[in-house]
Amino acid sequence: MRGPVLPALYLIALLCLTACGAGAGEPTPTPAPAQTSPPPMASVTPTPTPYNGPVNPLSGMPSDAETVARRPVAVMLNNLEQALPQLGQSQADIIYEVVAEGGITRMLGVYQSVEDVGMIGSIRSARPYYIELALGHDALFIHAGGSEQAYSDLRNWDVDHFDAVRGPYLGKSPESNMMWRDADRRKENGYEHSVVATGASILAYLPKDLRLEHEEGYDTGLTFADDGTPAGGSPASVVTVPFSNYKTGRFVYDETRSAYLVEEYGAPYVDGNTGEQVAVTNVIVVQTRCRYTGDSLGHMDVDVVGEGDGWFACGGVGIPIRWSKPDRESPMTYTTQDGVPLVLGRGQTYVNVVPLDAVVTMA
Repeated sequence: MRGPVLPALYLIALLCLTACGAGAGEPTPTPAPAQTSPPPMASVTPTPTPYNGPVNPLSGMPSDAETVARRPVAVMLNNLEQALPQLGQSQADIIYEVVAEGGITRMLGVYQSVEDVGMIGSIRSARPYYIELALGHDALFIHAGGSEQAYSDLRNWDVDHFDAVRGPYLGKSPESNMMWRDADRRKENGYEHSVVATGASILAYLPKDLRLEHEEGYDTGLTFADDGTPAGGSPASVVTVPFSNYKTGRFVYDETRSAYLVEEYGAPYVDGNTGEQVAVTNVIVVQTRCRYTGDSLGHMDVDVVGEGDGWFACGGVGIPIRWSKPDRESPMTYTTQDGVPLVLGRGQTYVNVVPLDAVVTMA
């Protein structure tokens, strides 16, 4: 009975060896490495490259060397309610508003370049103090008529001026000369409120022998920064500037545009070319002596040569300032009350020239 045991044990051993041999021939698979996402790259905000090129000397905005070297164009603008809307004034780098006879005001729009300006007007007559403001910018002065004193000053001061009334610069149809009477405005606003021009017509009819660039060393006396908000000032979200019983200006700060929206006669001050409200970065008030000359027409004499007090508002903040213009050929410059040169915000400026007793408010 013991004989069969050995073959059985032998069979079991053989089976075990066979099984072990099969396991040695097949290596154990290595697990694949876990898939991982690459680490996120850190976001980098590019640093803007500072602009170091030429800037418009009247606004501080980027420009080109040819434009910067030019003499600006200064245009007399009518501001009677009957003459509104004005045209092209929103593209002026600086607007001066000054009292005139009977409590009305007129504007002097100063453009470093008129190349891209459409219709401009309505153009009205000159007064001596507007001429002095234009001379301070070494500007080419465009007007339609003037007081007798203004005509005398234009001759005696050797002003480069272009007149649509006593000069050869009024045409009978659009673009036929530097200026003409617009048919629609003549019908809607009246004959005396109808003289207009365009940037293209101004450039086309300037005399060929005219000096078109500033002389070497000319300086506007203006300084600009990206943010002209004055330090240590008072709230000036609304600036109210009374010129007379007839006219009060109002400037309302719009934070979304970082600009003051201009109002007059209880309504938005609109550019008739675009239908949009005029907006400016800087609001300046110049207080000075304004008095009647005593003539039968009620003309005014306004001291824009000299010095005095005023106000400046930018960024919704206002401060008292000093202004100075030593002679008619010098530009008007501004300082803080401590004598530090005023820094304006880059953009357009509105200068209000008002009587000494005008009660200017900022709130």
